[in-house]
Amino acid sequence: MSSVQWWQNAVVYQVYVRSFSDSDGDGVGDLEGVRSRLGYLELLGVDALWLTPFFTSPMADHGYDVADPRSVDPVFGDLRTFDALVTDAHEHGLRVAIDLVPNHTSTEHEWFRAALDSVPGSPERARYHFRRGRGEEGELPPNNWTSMFGGPAWTRALDLDAAGEWAPGGWYLHLLSPDQPDLNWTNPEVWADLEKTLRFWLDRGIDGFRVHMAHGMSKPDGLPDNRGGDEAAAAGWLAPIDGDPRFDHDGVHDVHRMIRAVLDHYPGRTAIGEITVGDDERFARYVRSDELHLGFNFRLLRAPFDAHAVREAIEHSLAAVKWAGAPPTWTLSNHDAPRPASRYGGGALGRARARAMTLVELALPGAVCLYNGEELGLPDAELPDAELQDPIWELSGHAERGRDSCRVPMPWEGDAPGYGFTSGQPWLPMPPEYGELTVAGQLEDTTSTLSLIRRAVELRKTHPAFKGDGVEWFGAPSGCLAFRRAGSTLVCALNASTDAVPLPPGDLLLASGKLNGNLLPPDTAAWLA
Repeated sequence: MSSVQWWQNAVVYQVYVRSFSDSDGDGVGDLEGVRSRLGYLELLGVDALWLTPFFTSPMADHGYDVADPRSVDPVFGDLRTFDALVTDAHEHGLRVAIDLVPNHTSTEHEWFRAALDSVPGSPERARYHFRRGRGEEGELPPNNWTSMFGGPAWTRALDLDAAGEWAPGGWYLHLLSPDQPDLNWTNPEVWADLEKTLRFWLDRGIDGFRVHMAHGMSKPDGLPDNRGGDEAAAAGWLAPIDGDPRFDHDGVHDVHRMIRAVLDHYPGRTAIGEITVGDDERFARYVRSDELHLGFNFRLLRAPFDAHAVREAIEHSLAAVKWAGAPPTWTLSNHDAPRPASRYGGGALGRARARAMTLVELALPGAVCLYNGEELGLPDAELPDAELQDPIWELSGHAERGRDSCRVPMPWEGDAPGYGFTSGQPWLPMPPEYGELTVAGQLEDTTSTLSLIRRAVELRKTHPAFKGDGVEWFGAPSGCLAFRRAGSTLVCALNASTDAVPLPPGDLLLASGKLNGNLLPPDTAAWLA
């Protein structure tokens, strides 16, 4: 029997639930909509789907502000629908992973409502980080930490004063929006509740968790000031600075050991962390044998379309997991980052480069995560200010537009306004150019991005050259790169230069664009064996 676990080389498809498929015409995607599209995911050839939060929530951050982690919000369906989705997915040969949000809750969570109704120092407030402010009257935040969404990481609560009146009092910590108060992971009740949540979903048959902000949770004693000051806020989403006291505190590894200990009682289940830690050695700690199985490091996602930068991202990603003996995990996009087709230049150029980078990604050893719509080559949508819903837009004082442009719903077929995503008005407007990129249209076109990625995923799963857990680099012309999967015959070449270059030796398996004889054109990648 093979000792290789399913997640080690899996192609995972991220479903941003509210933007994938709407079954009831309210303009918001839902679990029944996902269930209706499982045949498409099977056709695409992916191994698993990861569902973004569908839990009960006031939707201040579109579900990442969780009011009840063991329920389904009515906008997405109910537990019966979720159970049917898991059952049907397994019948289609698909695993199901769901988001886990352990760093914070919603302000509408019963714990936080009880905390606001309680006095300073109460057991209810001890589940969160409440602190007296600085200044003579406690009128200043307890430290200089900033929110990842903009503004201070502290919001002042109301306390009962000596006269029995509610007045401005202590402050609570939130590394994201004020609607997402951070939990206090020194409190045993917090640990027990997460274990209850893990077992609740595992007992319903899910195959794994994607751990949101896996480098969060634990906070340093005393909550010291951030010496980096405003520099940390300027680093951007998915790129916190190493040494930032808000993140990557050593105590977080105890949380992951607890998660792993629970998962070890459920064979075949996995946990993958969202880990925005830049240092390779510190990243490796998250994927040790008693912690997370996999970890996103986002180096490849952040790399520009440049051969040197791409190679450097690959080398660091491999080095970061080699020390811990874990497989690497690759992604080029997700619901928090600009889509590759836009990030690499937009228009035809951006689409060509995105196609090329997807072949690079799928040639690498380890697990790969595709974000819904990536297989269609979707660009970011240009949205008017009035349509923006991401809390980053308001919390940054309209300095940052947020992440809505990469969250616009999937175009399946037909015409505006819903393109088969919904029979109503989509929750974010879908641009006219999406009508040229629908699933239905691309399925009929053998040269489409969808057809390319379907073929690439199929080759990755079935061709004997796709084996080995390392990469061997070849010499390549300036502005290009070429590597071989160690111990195999697979070669991947990328031309990120401005001139056509000779293909490496070998039989052509697949190319991201049209070749010119034996030459690899600019902005193109190829597989050979």
